Parts: sequence; C-alpha cells; structure tokens
Amino acid sequence: MYTVEELNDKLIDLAFAEDIGDGDHTTLCCIPEDAVGKSKLLIKEEGILAGVRVALEIFHRFDPELQVEVFMHDGTHVVPGDVPFIVTGRIRSLLQTERLMLNVMQRMSGIATMTATYVKRLEGTGTRVLDTRKTTPGMRMLEKEAVKIGGGTNHRIGLFDMILLKDNHVDFCGGIDNALNRCEAYQREHGLNLKVEIECRSLDEIRQVMANGKAHRIMLDNFDLEKTRQAVELIAGRFETESSGGITLETIRDYALCGVDFVSVGALTHSVKGLDISFKSVK
Repeated sequence: MYTVEELNDKLIDLAFAEDIGDGDHTTLCCIPEDAVGKSKLLIKEEGILAGVRVALEIFHRFDPELQVEVFMHDGTHVVPGDVPFIVTGRIRSLLQTERLMLNVMQRMSGIATMTATYVKRLEGTGTRVLDTRKTTPGMRMLEKEAVKIGGGTNHRIGLFDMILLKDNHVDFCGGIDNALNRCEAYQREHGLNLKVEIECRSLDEIRQVMANGKAHRIMLDNFDLEKTRQAVELIAGRFETESSGGITLETIRDYALCGVDFVSVGALTHSVKGLDISFKSVK
C-alpha cells in the first residue's frame, strides 16, 4: 500500500519521464544553462484555484533552487488577470516544468470549479455531493483532493477503504442477504471494520437490506424523484442514503430536496473542462 505522498511522487516522476524523455532538446538547444528568469501563473478564466500545493512539489522535485512567491492558495476564487504565483530560477527549469504544472493545475482547478458549482446548488439542503472512482488513472488522489478544495466530499478512495456491494456483486452472490452476510463474515475473519454500502434497484431490495440490517448506507441506483421520495420515507433515517445515476446539475437540487444524505456525481471528474491558465515569462 502506497501513501498519498508516495503516489504523488510516482505520478510526478512518470509525468516527467513521458514528457522529457532523454532531454528537452527544444530548450537545451536555445537556452544557456546559466540563464535565469521568472514566469508567472496567469489566470484566464473565472473559477476555483486548485493544485498550488502540487505545483510547489513539481517545481521543488525538478529543481530545488526554484523560488516561488505564492499570492493565492488552493480554494481561492480567481478571475482573469489574477497571478497566483511567480517562479524565479533557471529558465531551463521554468520551461521544463511548465507543461506538467499546467496540466495538473488546469485539471484540478476545473474539478474544483465544477464541484463548487454543484455544492452551491445544494445550499440549505443538508445534502453533500460525492465524487466517484471515475477518475483519470494515476491522478485519483489529486482529482479527489480537487473535489475537496471545491467543497465536495470524497466517496471511497478505492476498493480498499470501503465495501460497496453493487448490482453485479449482489447478482453474482445470489441476492442481497447472501452478499451482506458474506460481507459480515469476511470482515470478521480478516479483522476489518469497513463501512458497508449496498446498491438497491427497487423498493423491495431496500426492504431486504433493512430486514438484514448489515449495511450502513443504501445507494438508490437510477431512482426517479418520486421513487427517491418513497425510498427516503421508507428508510426513515435508519441508514445513510445516497442517490446515484444520471444526476445532473439541473436535477441535483431536486434529489437533495427528497431528503437524501448524499448525491454522487461521476461528472465531477470524468467530464470536467480544465480551467484556462497559462505560465508566462515576466520581462
């Protein structure tokens, strides 16, 4: 099991390896080794800033002598013309770190901005928006960090930190009782104490989960609004509730007003547009 820091380090190493290869020949051929300069991060689109922490890691890992003046931190609402930081040091280092830093910050800021928009729609409801595992391979930790920066809540990180019995698990197991009972036995055998969520496709399946009693959260999979209201009324606070499946920015508040505790939205990470940011030389 890797720590978050180790995963971030591996991602940065891999990203530099695929981008620079055996050398940035464009930079090496025209920029003297001892040339020094500065570049600024320039915001070109309104949104929520995210990825400053990671940018500092990228600069430091590539060239510890780069100096960064930070004026705006993660979570700041930014507008075109804002300059969150200025970096001073070897020009070769500025040019070779530019693309990776921008790739990370544009994507993380896009996710944070999208998340903040969803969170705003939920104001006053008590419902929280969750991310999913529909993330870019290798970037999950950063993308989930961006969701938190935008005001959202992380669902499970991976397959190891929560048990989520989905429809295929239930069907392969032979039903809800079998799935939940085997889950309990497995956790007892392995000394685990993970939260258990189970996906339900009907009110009848919800009744089966409630009768069994071995889950913490019930996922309402592709329920329409009326069915969601009925499900929340049936569950009556005995289990956490999560709405999932095809919920959009236009419909999320309606689902929240049904009384669910959480709404999961894959679009926070799988369909996001990066925020428009550039890294420009300072004369």
